[in-house]
Amino acid sequence: MTEILQTCIPYDALAARPLPGVAPLNLEDWLIVDDAYAAQMSLRCSLLSEKPNLVSALSEASLPAAQEVLDMALDQLARHVDFDVGPQAVHCPDGRVVAIDRAQPLRTLGQIIQEDICLMEKVDDEHVLTGAVLCFPASWTLAEKFMRPLIGIHVPVAEYDDNIAKRVQRLFDGVRAGRPLWRKNALWYDDPSLFTPRLEDAPRDPVPAQTGAYLRSEKQCILRLPKTDAVVFSIHTFMVRREQVMHAPAAR
Repeated sequence: MTEILQTCIPYDALAARPLPGVAPLNLEDWLIVDDAYAAQMSLRCSLLSEKPNLVSALSEASLPAAQEVLDMALDQLARHVDFDVGPQAVHCPDGRVVAIDRAQPLRTLGQIIQEDICLMEKVDDEHVLTGAVLCFPASWTLAEKFMRPLIGIHVPVAEYDDNIAKRVQRLFDGVRAGRPLWRKNALWYDDPSLFTPRLEDAPRDPVPAQTGAYLRSEKQCILRLPKTDAVVFSIHTFMVRREQVMHAPAAR
């Protein structure tokens, strides 16, 4: 069992917030490079090379949205001291050089940043998952959720009832370009594995907070793309040992 861990989580992961628990996000705080960058990226690149169809998907019609989120991310990384972003390639903090392939924008992005990226586009009255690079699924499977609307994606989450579903749909409808949002979650695990896909009919048995050896927390960001109007749902995964769980200041 390989451990890829951070030493801390930069916000209070265990602080309670009413669902859906969103707060404003400064765009400069969207993409994070933390102390697990090199190890997480090594795993991400292996998964994208060896299991590309398990960790990435993109509908043909959503290529423009995927290219737009790639461009937005590269623009942010160009301001980051640890990246060197050129017109053809990106020099990453761990020494790798990643070629920019605009025909495969999500797979390209998945080799550069720690965040998983999900594209949500409005179809009729709901947002649908039309593309993703998902290397670190927390007990769900991309192929099973691809091209599903929000309520279908959240099967079999018990807390995601009709009331929460309507509130989340209003949230996705209401997010504005240039005014991103973020939320967090926290779950206890006995296994620190990051690639943990599960099918809906084989849900994970919950690990009690009193005995969990690892805390897994996702910083989830919600951004509107100004050109294609797609919504980006990004996921930065933190995994820390129980003894390292800290009550840090909230993210800026």
